[in-house]
Formats: sequence, structure tokens, C-alpha cells
Amino acid sequence: MIKQPAEWQLLLYIAGQTPKSIKALSNIKKYAEIHLEGKYSIEIIDLLESPQLAEGDQILAVPTLVRRFPEPIRKIIGDLSNEERVLVGLNIKPIK
Repeated sequence: MIKQPAEWQLLLYIAGQTPKSIKALSNIKKYAEIHLEGKYSIEIIDLLESPQLAEGDQILAVPTLVRRFPEPIRKIIGDLSNEERVLVGLNIKPIK
């Protein structure tokens, strides 16, 4: 079994309360609760309020999920509706 880091730091970049942004937040919260069991933080960054923050993580499209920690940094673009793709993209191993 792969040992999970103590804390997963996730950032979700959105542009307002669009249906895709709301769906992406709902999906990542659901996956994190199931697979990371409370060992995570999700920071929401609304680029309509702080557009300058897009440059730091090189955000080209929204919504974009960034796994800041554990390293390496990983990014997933879209509403995160494909659970398997999100888990593989973030390198989260489902608990069996």
C-alpha cells in the first residue's frame, strides 16, 4: 500500500460561480472526502476577483485544479466529473 502524505494542498481556480466551477468544486470535495479522508485542504481562487493569481500557476483555462502538495505539482482542467481521470491525474490511490 502506498503511504499517503499527511496533507494534500489543492487549489481550484475558477472564474465566478459558473455551472462548471460549481460542479468542479462539488466533485473535488466528494473525491477528497472519499479518498483523502480529511487529510486535505482546498483553496478556491476566483480569477474574476484576483486575475493576477493566474500567472503564478500558469492557469490558461478554468476551472483548473492544482495539486500544490505533495510535489510534483499537477493540474487538471475541467469540471472534474470523471473520477478515475481525476484520481490518476492527482496520483491519488483509491483505498481498497
